[in-house]
Amino acid sequence: MVERDSMEFDVVIVGAGPAGLACAIHLQNLVEAHNEKAGVSLAPEIVLLEKGKEVGAHIFSGAVMDAKALGQLIPDWKEKGAPIEADVSSDKSFFFTKGKAVPTPVPPPLKNHGYKIVSLNRLVRWLGDIAEQKGISVFPGFPGNELVFDEAGRVSGVQLQDAGVGKDGQPKGNFEAGANVLGKVTVLCEGSRGSLTKQLVAKKGLQGKNPQVYATGVKEVWEVPKGQVAAGLVEHNLGWPLPSHVFGGGWVYGMGPGPDGGQLVSVGYVTGLDTKDPTTDPHHYFNLYKTHPRIAGYLKGGKMLDYGAKSLPEGGIFAMPKMYGDGFLICGDSAGFLNGMRLKGIHLAIRSGMLAAETIFEELVAKGGLDATMSEASLSAYAKKFEQDWSRAELWKARNFHQGFHGGRLRGIMNAAWITITGGKASFFRDNLSGKASHEHYEKRPAPHISQRAKTVGFGELTFDKVTDVYASGTTHEEDQPCHLVVTEPDVCVTRCKEEYGNPCQYFCPANVYEMVAPAEGKPTKLQLNPSNCVHCKTCDIADPYQIIEWKTPEGGGGPSYRLL
Repeated sequence: MVERDSMEFDVVIVGAGPAGLACAIHLQNLVEAHNEKAGVSLAPEIVLLEKGKEVGAHIFSGAVMDAKALGQLIPDWKEKGAPIEADVSSDKSFFFTKGKAVPTPVPPPLKNHGYKIVSLNRLVRWLGDIAEQKGISVFPGFPGNELVFDEAGRVSGVQLQDAGVGKDGQPKGNFEAGANVLGKVTVLCEGSRGSLTKQLVAKKGLQGKNPQVYATGVKEVWEVPKGQVAAGLVEHNLGWPLPSHVFGGGWVYGMGPGPDGGQLVSVGYVTGLDTKDPTTDPHHYFNLYKTHPRIAGYLKGGKMLDYGAKSLPEGGIFAMPKMYGDGFLICGDSAGFLNGMRLKGIHLAIRSGMLAAETIFEELVAKGGLDATMSEASLSAYAKKFEQDWSRAELWKARNFHQGFHGGRLRGIMNAAWITITGGKASFFRDNLSGKASHEHYEKRPAPHISQRAKTVGFGELTFDKVTDVYASGTTHEEDQPCHLVVTEPDVCVTRCKEEYGNPCQYFCPANVYEMVAPAEGKPTKLQLNPSNCVHCKTCDIADPYQIIEWKTPEGGGGPSYRLL
């Protein structure tokens, strides 16, 4: 038993990403406007908990942003200097074969005229500064370990991760027990496959109509010679190198100027984790993508600056969990606010945080402050607001996009055209294309060609092994701490998983965390973990076929340190 300190606030927000920061800023804006108009003083204490060592450290995305929600959150965002890399200047789309790029019409959902290319990392840091200027308590380096429940089973806050625990699980000389950060309402904005959200969804039975399905995005930021890639270029590509049964595709975005006078370029690839091939390797396909003549031409003479990986909740509106309950709300990627058909989620994450803030604010006004844990009944207004909001209307039109690709690329493209015409309908007779969780798509026995994969791409000026890329991500962890990647049944790895699936973990992880090694010549292989490599993408927690890998938050501040992403 460990004695824990408690810190009490009114609103506890977990995750300083677009959703969490939008929730905090919008709530404070609403309170300030109300106090000025009504002549009263509502003063909720708001705290933002962030597991990264600083705000933005774990935010990965060079993206095209629809600025609609940002304009609602901060109407004068341009005047306040929001960091924008470039206005979209051109849209391009190609279908790749191994050596050729065939131009295709840009699909309507991917027409980006009027949108902005952003470094989400920089945008989030800018929003973090605004939150702090408004007096919101922002605590980076404070990962949530588990939720705190009261005697009635209501969420009452978050227990922070302990610090100063050795690999053996014993306290070291610098041990510090994670405090309980308590609040009247806890808002989970942890990003894709949030660990606290996963606990809560399982405990409370909050699953959506469909299971959530995921993809993994792998990306690098390069600096290339000035003029080689136009600022504002947006290019999306389909086809090679992915097999036709695997969902995914790549992009190139022209960003702003680089640190050495060149041009920054975001290049990346998304690979679906709902695949029948258990040895699908997102990092491998990304490397192949860069060797295509068109992509290699963009990167020629450049240098790679940063690397990152992120899982993406692709399931759509029917895979979204119940987003409210006694003492809690769920926002952003944790709740599935991503439009896979448009390849956009920033604006939806921001909007979800704003809707959560409005729900909390209305309860504040109704009660003249928060004096008790907010009930499920009062927080149900969040769902009602979402039902009437433009964000729900947008997601509804894309509700059957990803599931269409479960029949292969051609069927997926045909389905995408169909739902664009019909406003999202699966057919004339039904609205929902059901599906399975990502890991349930695997077929047993790995394909025989996989053993030759390492020979299909060398490493050089364009391509890098996983360890080199991890180094570029700035990832660090305290070495002497319990492993935050918990394999609950390790014997399965060297028996059933090896025989049935060929140990997918050594392929799907984009950071070389999982390796099957022989301790000595003639000895059987065993699983070796390299948790210090982990870039926090959660792919392992998602794609493990037996669901025996649990991703937990490591000691505070551990993980990647993204700067240009």
